[in-house]
Amino acid sequence: MKKVKIYAYQVALVYKNGEYKKMLQPGVYWFWGNYKVYIYDVTVQFNTATDMNILLQDAELANALHVIDVSDNEIVLQYRDGLLKQVLTAGRYAFWNNAVNNYEFIKADVSKIDISENISRTVLQNKLVAPYVRSYTVENYEKAVLFIDGKYAQTLPAGVYYWWKNNITVVVGKADTRMQQIEINGQEILTKDKAALRINGYAQYRVTDIEKALLQNKDYERQLYVAFQLALREYIGALGFDELLEKKDGIVPFILDAVKLAAEDLGVAVNGFGIRDIILPGDVKDIMNKVLVAEKNAQANSIMRREETASTRSLLNTAKLMEDNTMLWKLKEMEYVEKIADKIGEISVSGNGTLIEQLKQIFVAQK
Repeated sequence: MKKVKIYAYQVALVYKNGEYKKMLQPGVYWFWGNYKVYIYDVTVQFNTATDMNILLQDAELANALHVIDVSDNEIVLQYRDGLLKQVLTAGRYAFWNNAVNNYEFIKADVSKIDISENISRTVLQNKLVAPYVRSYTVENYEKAVLFIDGKYAQTLPAGVYYWWKNNITVVVGKADTRMQQIEINGQEILTKDKAALRINGYAQYRVTDIEKALLQNKDYERQLYVAFQLALREYIGALGFDELLEKKDGIVPFILDAVKLAAEDLGVAVNGFGIRDIILPGDVKDIMNKVLVAEKNAQANSIMRREETASTRSLLNTAKLMEDNTMLWKLKEMEYVEKIADKIGEISVSGNGTLIEQLKQIFVAQK
């Protein structure tokens, strides 16, 4: 005889010669013969080596259990007291039904893409659920397009997106809608008169139509670069070097107008273009420097001749005034004496005549 005591929050399954017989509630029991009794805690998940189909033939046991069947394309989120406890994958699971176990189960079909089940973002980011979820973030300055199995599905505004992870291919193509800049450097271009120039420039643009940019065009940035490159070559190749220097202010309007239609087809809007520098070949640079030096010398000579002419004209006018005015002549003599006195420490004057007359003889040429 064998005594078995089953406490509160426990149940027992009785087997005889390996065959399931019945379930026992809390209490004290006595057994004779080849019986085996397995005691289970009803506050935890029910696990047994016996086939569940055999046990469920017992109506009392079937009513005491909550059985969850999870297929290959499903997962089940098990909550207890509102908290996620585990994720159940394909298989059969059993939990005891009683007032202690406040269980909740959410079954999800992970063979599809969209997460239509009532599952919060916090749970989707939980380490238990994250392996079954794929997420993508579209920033506030971005737009995105969604491809499912290689087919365009929809355009995605800014936000965080969650999809079930499965064998369906999901690709998100994103484009930055902020103002961007493309560098157009090192452009070797021949002018109409075969002068080789190297031009460095830049362009500013913004993506306005993501479907055109990503669905109808491949590598829209590269295509935009080529459009600017061709427009630049078209303008410079049609002008001679000297003509280009005269019309350099017309480059920007021409380029912007030339690439406008091509940019619209690419789904972008061009907002600006500029030339940083135009690099000349060494020989052309030397010639330009010589021309510049010659121009500056010619300007300097012209200024010197103009100043000399003005000075001569002033002296001629002064001489005419002095010839007609004796007092002015005397004043001019005194001015000369003053200038000489500033530079000569001592002057010896001898002979007859007044001092002024003797100084006049020294400093003023005789007519």
